[in-house]
Amino acid sequence: MDETPDSGTTDEAAALQTEDVQTEVEQSSDSSEPSGSPESEMQWYVLKVTSNREKTVKQALEKRIKREGLEEFFGEVLIPTRKIVDSKGGKKRTLEEKVFPGYMMIQMILNDDSWYLVRDTTGVGDFTGAVGEPTPMRPEEVDRMLGRRRDEESGDAEPTKVKIDFSVGEIVKIKDGPFESFEGTIEGVDDVHGKVVVLIEIFGRPTETELDYWQVEKV
Repeated sequence: MDETPDSGTTDEAAALQTEDVQTEVEQSSDSSEPSGSPESEMQWYVLKVTSNREKTVKQALEKRIKREGLEEFFGEVLIPTRKIVDSKGGKKRTLEEKVFPGYMMIQMILNDDSWYLVRDTTGVGDFTGAVGEPTPMRPEEVDRMLGRRRDEESGDAEPTKVKIDFSVGEIVKIKDGPFESFEGTIEGVDDVHGKVVVLIEIFGRPTETELDYWQVEKV
């Protein structure tokens, strides 16, 4: 006489089988390699933009990225700049000057959505590179364009340079100091300390004198 399996035993076996399958799924999931983060896939590109509107274009790009929810495909948007010291009316002031007017850098994962967002932003001309094929920057190019910025973050900032509109060999007139009204020739320019070396003639002898750049003017 055949024995009919107890229903309780059958349910218990089914439960154990389900538990085994679930355990296998969990183990398979745990053993899978983690996918790379979006940041690791990002590359730097250079954009041609409308000159003198770099900041406006940058702000427009950042707003569109946030509005369209594509933050995962974008990193930083940068306008490479350097600090210079200018003097007007005897007062010195530190300014930021664009290193590459008409260009900016963008860190991104290039796909159809991100490419269209960038190209469709007012003020953006095109990516640099072959026609229709944006070319990512090489590591050494990124280092060259961002090197000063990275030095600042590490505490080794590049010295602020003074904007001096004189060049070696140019004839100038001294407008302040003991040699006021003397004319001479620029022999050297120090844009770190804001100094110029002028060769003037004193008692019939050529003499070099160091002056602040604002003490001379073009003839």
